[in-house]
Amino acid sequence: MEYTLEIDDTPSTVPGGTGILLLHPSTGETDRIDTEFFKTDTDKFLVVSTRTTAREARQKLEYYDVDEESAEILDTLSIERGHSRRSSDTVHYVSAPDDIDAILEHIDGFLDAHEGKLRVSIDSVTELAYYADDEAALEAVEAILELLEEYDAIGLFHLSEEVHDDEIVDAFRDRFDGVIDLDEDGTVAAEF
Repeated sequence: MEYTLEIDDTPSTVPGGTGILLLHPSTGETDRIDTEFFKTDTDKFLVVSTRTTAREARQKLEYYDVDEESAEILDTLSIERGHSRRSSDTVHYVSAPDDIDAILEHIDGFLDAHEGKLRVSIDSVTELAYYADDEAALEAVEAILELLEEYDAIGLFHLSEEVHDDEIVDAFRDRFDGVIDLDEDGTVAAEF
């Protein structure tokens, strides 16, 4: 299955199973790229949020006019932070950003439960590494990439370049089919 991309400097389509790394500065405006990723050629998408709560993720979708009917959100922060939470058909929770088994289980369940063109966003791998560690985050990324391949889905993985050592950034970079570099001024350069 081919998926359309409408992100600056990226190919017009990518095959199912493609994982895309979004490298950005810690202050980078990633919302625009994230929402462009969801808006096009998508039946259902899952936001795995390790950086913001479900409420904040919903506000982002609303602000950028993304079809919320297609959205599912996995909130990994609210329970740990003691926020009130209300599960629904489209909002789910795991205990913390380092509960990698529960995150993987939910992604697998999402991909298995839906048909058509499916997209997954991991926002962000940096937070995953912060709560678990770099090695656990790398293993989680590899497991998610395998799920994307298995279900013919595609994924966008956020990574803040400034927070990690160069060798860790390179280790992540090496695992992806495509890399989007976002500069602080909003300029995008992509390599696929």
